[in-house]
Amino acid sequence: MSNPIVIASLSAIFSWWLFTGVILLVVRLGDRFDTSVRTSLCWASFPIALLGVWGMMSTAHLASLGAVYGAFLSALLIWGWIEFAFLTGVITGPNRTECPKDINELERFIRAWGTLAYHEIALLVALLLVIFVTWGATNTFGAWTFIILYGARVFAKLNLYFGVPRVNVEFIPKALTHLISHFKIAALNWFFPLSVTLLTFALGCWVERIFASSSVEEITGFTLLAAMTSMALLEHWVMVLPVPDARLWRWMLPQKETVTTPIRRKDSHGL
Repeated sequence: MSNPIVIASLSAIFSWWLFTGVILLVVRLGDRFDTSVRTSLCWASFPIALLGVWGMMSTAHLASLGAVYGAFLSALLIWGWIEFAFLTGVITGPNRTECPKDINELERFIRAWGTLAYHEIALLVALLLVIFVTWGATNTFGAWTFIILYGARVFAKLNLYFGVPRVNVEFIPKALTHLISHFKIAALNWFFPLSVTLLTFALGCWVERIFASSSVEEITGFTLLAAMTSMALLEHWVMVLPVPDARLWRWMLPQKETVTTPIRRKDSHGL
C-alpha cells in the first residue's frame, strides 16, 4: 500500500465521507436545540475556519508531502465550517419563507437567491481569500481543492434550481426546511450535461497531471484533486440515477425527532 495514488485516493474519499458525516451529525444534534443554541455552537466553532486559513498560509510555500496533505485538509476545514454555518441556519439568506406556487421565473430566481445569498457571499469571500494567500505560491493544492468544492457546489445548486429527477431531503435540517420548496423535480435540465462535462474535463486534467508528474508530492496533490472531482461527479450523477447514497451516513446519525418528507429531493450530500 505504498503507492501514492492509492493512498491519496483513499485519503480524499475518507476525508470527504468523514467531514460530511461529522457535519451532518452535529447538525442533526443541533436540531434538538433552539436557534440561539445553534448560533452559539456555530460561532464557537469558528476557530476551525481560522485554523484552515492558518494551515493554508503555512503550507503555501512548502513543497513537502506533509504540506500537500496539510493544504488539502486546510481547504476542507474552511469549507466545512462554512457549510456547517449554512446547515445550522446561521449563514443562509434574508429569505426564510417557502416559495409560493405559480410565480414567474424571475420572481422564483430572486426568492431562491434570497435563501442562499449570505452563504454564497461567504463562500465567494473565502474563495478570494484562499486564492490571495496562495497566489504565486509553491503549493497551490489547497486552493485548487477549494476551487473544486466551490465550482461543484455552484453547479449542484443550479441543477437543483433548474430541476433534476432525484432530490433527497433526508438530511435537510429544521432551519432549512423552506429550501425544499425552491427545488424543482424535472426529467432533466439543460445545465446538467454542461456541469457534468466540465467536471469530467477537470477530472481528465488532473489525471493527465498525475501521470505527467515525476515527484511524489505532485502525484499526491493531483490525485487528491482528482478524487475530490470524482466525488463531485458522483454527487451530480445521484441526482439522476437511483443510487442510495444516503446510506453512507444514515447509519451514523441519531434518529430525527419527527417524521419528515420521504426521499425525493437532494441538497446536503457531501462537502
